[in-house]
Amino acid sequence: MLSIFNSLSTLRVNQIFQPRSLGFSQIFARHRSQLAPRKVKWVKRQKGTIPIPTGGSTKGTTLAFGEWGIRIKGNGARFSAKQLSTVEELIKRKLKPIKGAKVFLRIFPDVPVCIKGNETRMGKGKGTFEFWATRVPTGRVVFEIGGAPIREELARETLRQASNKLPVLTEFISRESPPRLGNLELYPEILSQQLPLSVPASTSTPPV
Repeated sequence: MLSIFNSLSTLRVNQIFQPRSLGFSQIFARHRSQLAPRKVKWVKRQKGTIPIPTGGSTKGTTLAFGEWGIRIKGNGARFSAKQLSTVEELIKRKLKPIKGAKVFLRIFPDVPVCIKGNETRMGKGKGTFEFWATRVPTGRVVFEIGGAPIREELARETLRQASNKLPVLTEFISRESPPRLGNLELYPEILSQQLPLSVPASTSTPPV
């Protein structure tokens, strides 16, 4: 009887302390300064395409937090977490003498990119996880700076050096910059002149 009790207790202890299969968020550690999502549902994801703003939405094309910023002027691209963290560190280093200055990152890398080795035969599943990335369309704001009074000359020079480290063509914007719809800038005064504010009443045609 004692041997049966010992075997059952040993089995229960083994079930409790048995190592289980770790999820994706438990395998890859995320540090505080690392640009990576805290938790994802799927380990791997399809490559996808860069979104094209074909609709009429201008969300994300104007400043929301800071006084100066940069947004994509050329074609959209895929940014890696390493590129974004490098640019963020550069901006923080340039704005370090200004007390209270802040850097706002308007995009976040949440797409896992998997890569296979060179000269690998086709098949045998998808490649292994390599880095985090994000797909950014044309006209999207990437970085903003603010939180303290920053001179325009300093902001232009800082964001110019930051844009040189990005693989796209960017433009310097301020609070007065109009929103973008793809490659088209939407000026409110021009739109108000072209589009009538009130719809004219339809004239009734006489019966035949």
